[in-house]
Amino acid sequence: MNKLPFEGLRVVEFTHMVMGPTCGMVLADLGAEVIKVEPPAGDNTRRLLGSGAGFYPLFNRNKKSLVLDLQSPEGKEAVLKLIATADVVSENFKPETMKKLGLDYQSLKTLNPRLIHVSHKGFLPGPYDHRTALDEVVQMMGGLAYMTGRPGDPLRAGSSVNDIMGGLFGAIGVMAALSAREKTGEGSEV
Repeated sequence: MNKLPFEGLRVVEFTHMVMGPTCGMVLADLGAEVIKVEPPAGDNTRRLLGSGAGFYPLFNRNKKSLVLDLQSPEGKEAVLKLIATADVVSENFKPETMKKLGLDYQSLKTLNPRLIHVSHKGFLPGPYDHRTALDEVVQMMGGLAYMTGRPGDPLRAGSSVNDIMGGLFGAIGVMAALSAREKTGEGSEV
């Protein structure tokens, strides 16, 4: 049986909803071991109702899951040991969240110089970077809803196309960073 291309690759994931989990899903589908770190109450995406009810099982397939309290010394110690063995860290939280936890790229690259750190954000640095970027909001702000609706009546595209696309771009960025790491021996921030 042929091996999948990313067998042996370890990804530690701190994600929720759609964008971040899409990146990990793609890497897991390609054979990576993706370990999703969830808070003590679990990922809130597990509890979505209505049209979001299937998000968790769909975008978290082929992953392992681990519950850690990153606010406790024991949880922090465990996650740092795990990251020391990882190739990739993936996150999609608000700006500064990972830095406050000491899990940003600058903090982790001394622990693991070959680490690739991918951050998925709805808004880049600027006046909106601290806003929550729901897919529907991005569709409205970016004009997609105006292209899919009737004239004067914008309509959300059926699926979370921006979140899924962002996760795919994150996975592509990780793949490019892995290729660069093969040449330089060093990790990078995506």
